[in-house]
Amino acid sequence: MKIIAYLYRDTQANQAKLPAWGRSLDRLYEDWGDRPQLEQLLQDCQHDPPDYLLVQQLEDLGDSAQIVSDRLHQLEQLGVSLITTTATAEMGTTEQMLHLLEHLHTLQTQQRSRRIRQGHARNRIKALPPPGKAPYGYLRSKDRYTLDRTTAPVVKDFFEHFLLYGSLRGSVRYLHKKYNKKISASTGKRWLTSPVYRGNLAYHDGAVVANTHVPLLSREEAAQVDRLLRRNHPLAPRTASAPRSLAGLVQCECQSSMTITRVTARSTAQEYLYLRPVACPRQPKCRGLAYAQVLEQTIQRICVDLPRAVATTSMPDVDGMKQVLSAEILAKQAILSQLPDLLRTGVLDDETATLRSYTLRTDIAALEATLAQLPPVNLQAIAQTVSLPQFWLDLSEAERRFYFREFIRQIQIVRDGVDWELRLVFVF
Repeated sequence: MKIIAYLYRDTQANQAKLPAWGRSLDRLYEDWGDRPQLEQLLQDCQHDPPDYLLVQQLEDLGDSAQIVSDRLHQLEQLGVSLITTTATAEMGTTEQMLHLLEHLHTLQTQQRSRRIRQGHARNRIKALPPPGKAPYGYLRSKDRYTLDRTTAPVVKDFFEHFLLYGSLRGSVRYLHKKYNKKISASTGKRWLTSPVYRGNLAYHDGAVVANTHVPLLSREEAAQVDRLLRRNHPLAPRTASAPRSLAGLVQCECQSSMTITRVTARSTAQEYLYLRPVACPRQPKCRGLAYAQVLEQTIQRICVDLPRAVATTSMPDVDGMKQVLSAEILAKQAILSQLPDLLRTGVLDDETATLRSYTLRTDIAALEATLAQLPPVNLQAIAQTVSLPQFWLDLSEAERRFYFREFIRQIQIVRDGVDWELRLVFVF
């Protein structure tokens, strides 16, 4: 019968006296601080495994439950029986010790995870920023995000460019050109929709707490960003940022979308723009149309059809809905302002007041989000203004693209031989 022992001594503990093993040993492995001899022991067991390995306690095999468990697995596979000299009767066989250790390791992991979740929940109720690095444009202070004076102007300029032109990819290119800041289109969209840049905090459970720090997007600007993103959503990504105002809106009678092509005459600088079907199924294929003619007829039709469409459309009472939502927000803000007095007079304790404040602020954030989804102005009030041809002719292509997509969902080409006309499909 071969018996070996392993003795581990902590360099900071007073362990000068050797333990009494109670039996003769074939070999003793001894470590101070680190465990190179334990690694040597495991290697020797691969070639000549002993019958028993004696240790004083399980923690001598490693500094964590996972490490101890792994080494018990190795010993069990080699057929080595482990005996702890300080608690032999209680610990049982190597297999029993292994199961017990695995159970303890799982329990420790679950308890640690629960403590982390509880800490995050307490921080969330106190409206503290979630764990992790602060978003670009902000710095992380003790209890809130603060503006980074170096990077905040970059994010602000990105938002302003998007609000002006309504083009996500165009704003991304603008950021790279002006500030040499390279971001992807998906990152740009994440900036545009992030509650953090609107002065709110968002947590992993979907809760949003309003007005926790200085925003980079005002409430009105955030509402306009959401409307622009919804408007661009049905369009192809590259079409949404195309420089021409009719891009992505025109559909041929053959159900094919139409793309804008540019033709230049040889030895001249003049260019011609045409709208051509992308995938026409007909034979012969539908002919292309001059871009200027389609644009001119679109302006004529929108000036005639838009006032009629608005007059016959049953529009919701936007002003009334706004008043109701605003009243609810003001009522909850009034309750929120009373909490410090209730806390000071002892009506509420700290925990109850903090929880009530969190609930009110999440409710306010939800109401403000609903309010932002409503149209910013009454459509009937602006129909007369945009029905003037001069209004459209005075706009640049980028500005005209912005307003076309505000009202038009699709421009349909109806052909009659070589002749054609167009129909407008409005967004309402």
